[in-house]
Amino acid sequence: METIVTFTTWVVLAAHLLMALVAAWRVWRGENSIVRLTALDLAGTLTLAVLVLISILERNSIFVDTAIALAALSYLSTVAVAKFISDQKVF
Repeated sequence: METIVTFTTWVVLAAHLLMALVAAWRVWRGENSIVRLTALDLAGTLTLAVLVLISILERNSIFVDTAIALAALSYLSTVAVAKFISDQKVF
């Protein structure tokens, strides 16, 4: 049973990495700043999921702690960039 869970986790990890690459490409080649911001937020979320999957595979909780910190940082950066896009100033 453990091999099925491990295999499934590796497949899901590969799928998330592929989706993160597509999101990174979208950040690089997006049509406008809104599309790029959305892709950047998606890439951050997928990176968070990859960290949690690595934590499951390695059985090490430090990756979950890092994912929590990344989630907070991702939220703050998304809000700051969205405010900059709308007002052309951060503060």
